[in-house]
Amino acid sequence: MSKPNTLEKYDSDQSNIVVESAGDSSTPIKEKQTGWTAFKDSFKRVDVHEESSIELNDIERANAATSKGELHRKLQNKHIQMIALGGSVGTGLLIGSGGSLRTGGPAALLIAWGLVGTMVFCVIHALGELCVAFPVNGAFSTYATRFVDSSWGFAVGWNYALMWLIVMPLELVAAAMSIQYWNSGINPVAWVAIFYVFIMAINLFGVRGYGEAEFYLTIFKVIAIVGFIILGVVLVCGGGPNHEFIGNKNWVHPGAFANGFKGVATTFITASYSLAGSEMVGLASAEVDNPRKVLPKAVRQVFWRIFLFYFLSLTFIGLLVPYDSPELLGNSGTSASPFVIAIKNGGVKVLPSIFNAVILISVISVGNSAVYGCSRTIQSLGAQGLGPEILAYVDRKGRPLAGILLSGIFGLLCFLSAYEDQGEVFNWLLSVSGLATIFSWFNIGLCHIRFRMALHSQGRTTDELVFKSVTGIVGSIYSMALLILVLGVQFWIALFPIGSKGKANAKNFFQNYLGSIVILMFYFGHKLYSRNWRLYVKLNQIDLDTGRREADIELLKAEIQEEEELNRSKPMLVRIWNYLF
Repeated sequence: MSKPNTLEKYDSDQSNIVVESAGDSSTPIKEKQTGWTAFKDSFKRVDVHEESSIELNDIERANAATSKGELHRKLQNKHIQMIALGGSVGTGLLIGSGGSLRTGGPAALLIAWGLVGTMVFCVIHALGELCVAFPVNGAFSTYATRFVDSSWGFAVGWNYALMWLIVMPLELVAAAMSIQYWNSGINPVAWVAIFYVFIMAINLFGVRGYGEAEFYLTIFKVIAIVGFIILGVVLVCGGGPNHEFIGNKNWVHPGAFANGFKGVATTFITASYSLAGSEMVGLASAEVDNPRKVLPKAVRQVFWRIFLFYFLSLTFIGLLVPYDSPELLGNSGTSASPFVIAIKNGGVKVLPSIFNAVILISVISVGNSAVYGCSRTIQSLGAQGLGPEILAYVDRKGRPLAGILLSGIFGLLCFLSAYEDQGEVFNWLLSVSGLATIFSWFNIGLCHIRFRMALHSQGRTTDELVFKSVTGIVGSIYSMALLILVLGVQFWIALFPIGSKGKANAKNFFQNYLGSIVILMFYFGHKLYSRNWRLYVKLNQIDLDTGRREADIELLKAEIQEEEELNRSKPMLVRIWNYLF
């Protein structure tokens, strides 16, 4: 007797085989794979229904491709909250702020981080509005193609991906340096190898693995920063082991400012770089089951993160550590961390080692985020047709394997730590995409403005939006203006650095401003290659529907109105708590 024909297909998470008998109306039999076969098949490419794209132009194809949903939506509310909360708390704050204190002084820290913080607040709210409306793969790099032009999307996306490709090996080397604080006898390459395997393994567990890792790593960072602020109050008031009242002594001598206005200008640049990663919550939007419920809360936390983690902690750093401290002069390694120096100066034992462990955790967290951010951006670029098609590869577990593999290959640069001039090599590598964060933030503001203008042009209103930026278009214009100012200041400082005595420094200029040349090369290179001479998409041609999960606008409006009425019925304190937390 002949064997009946069978059809094999995969269920929703594509890890179980469903065997259906052809011509048999009985219920399909599910055979769950186990062991090696299930593991091996999980790396196969996810099956996504391909729609004909013959009649679509480049932007329409990109919009359709990034809205398919190959990435699994397994990030929960707790994951997004911690990604938003700890996305930018890393070496920029814990170590880099020491260099800013040395070059700018304590007052410069508060001025720079305060102003840049207001800009980031506007940018993240604008990003939140876009991500809740369009939770698509690649977020802001995809929006660049949708709302501006494919060449701009190519330039912004690849510049951002390159930044994370280079940041990962840098963070691995920094992690090895953190270990040397306790034991300098072991070759750093050994620690680099361990951290490399650890970070790659986390990302191979899929988005849930990344979310869980960030959740616990961020909890450690939050506890440490809050603990330091409490300790700072005690030490400033003279409650430490030395029983010395510090007050504003370090603001009087050596003073509030170092190197005048140029010192403050340099601090602006460091502040911008240290807040990189705040936009990571946008990349995660495509992997959240219900963005309109989860993302608004995460976005609202940005202000409190900036105020608590940066403003308060840097206030106490400026009070506890004089800007002329010889320990700050090295400006590298964990020993130069102003947090560790402040604890040491206060005469507190053991805590410096504990805080060094926090720095180690933060470095690993940034390395982990680098692989996540890079792989999702690269997958989006491949899907949009702005890179080789293989880069769009997503397996049956929702992992963008090509992007993770590319991150892993570039991550091997971490073994240059064995090379005696590794610092020089990494400085030049980082200069390639040194301005990537600034360009990405500028792009978010630009896309937000274009989105609002397109709504108006097509006779639609913001009433259909679940989440609206509290600063609106004005906030996006302000953020773009401030970023242009930072770019101008960066040009000046790069050409005439502190101590140059008015003489131009070509090497310093290219190490700090090469990123702007690279993004221009990306932009015009794509224009020449694609023969696309369009400057921007016309407002009435911008796609405002593809990628939105709520198709029924009227139903959505009714749900929003019902939620607002329910919220108004609650006590004022409960409403404030729900809004902020």
